[in-house]
Amino acid sequence: MITKRIIPCLDVRDGRVVKGVNFEGLQDVNDPVALAKYYSDHGADELVFYDITASHEGRKLFTDILRDTASTIFIPLTVGGGINTVEDFERVLKCGADKVSVNSGAIRNPDLIPQAAAKYGSQCVVLSVDAKRVDGSFHVFRNGGRIDTGLDALEWIEQGVRNGAGEVVLNSIDTDGVKQGFDLEMLEAVNRIVRVPVIASGGAGCAQDFVRLFQTIPEISAGLAASIFHFGEVQISDLKRELKKEGISVRI
Repeated sequence: MITKRIIPCLDVRDGRVVKGVNFEGLQDVNDPVALAKYYSDHGADELVFYDITASHEGRKLFTDILRDTASTIFIPLTVGGGINTVEDFERVLKCGADKVSVNSGAIRNPDLIPQAAAKYGSQCVVLSVDAKRVDGSFHVFRNGGRIDTGLDALEWIEQGVRNGAGEVVLNSIDTDGVKQGFDLEMLEAVNRIVRVPVIASGGAGCAQDFVRLFQTIPEISAGLAASIFHFGEVQISDLKRELKKEGISVRI
């Protein structure tokens, strides 16, 4: 049985970790370096670091904070935000990232994924998709969930994996920060069409939501969350004990 990963997410704006609901109403949470170290020391399997306003503001990701974060932790680090070129991949990898997440940059330049996969390998390329229901289908949004691209999310994900993305993070805008559980319908639809690891993001409100996720869709590779970890509502060690008790394989 494949071990399931529990991944905290640091949404970083102006050098601080923030969190909102449905991608809106962001509030300050903590220092990213201190929070990253805490998660690394307390059972997180990986960490995701998003500079959430880099694409919207048309700038490059803050590498000084990233470098400090990467040097503090001892678990795999995925980094995203303002990734528009293969050179951006190189820049964040040199800062200590293990994987690079592409979102808006790949929408603007679909060749970015195959170019990066050819240079660094598919295992390094993570396709992050912010998706929301629009008129009965799943649409891809860009610039931190601000702009509806009109792209069909399932078709976009299928194309991204075909072009070399080795992992998919599916962020459901509909369930983000609502704490009513992961978007199982959207996740099942994505899981049916790809054969690479899929990470569920958006909606976790309690440990039982992770249990339901992995029991309902056993192929899902990982569960990602932010606020329930940031505000101490769920401790990762307690979550993993609960998952193990339910027969779900995790690293303790």
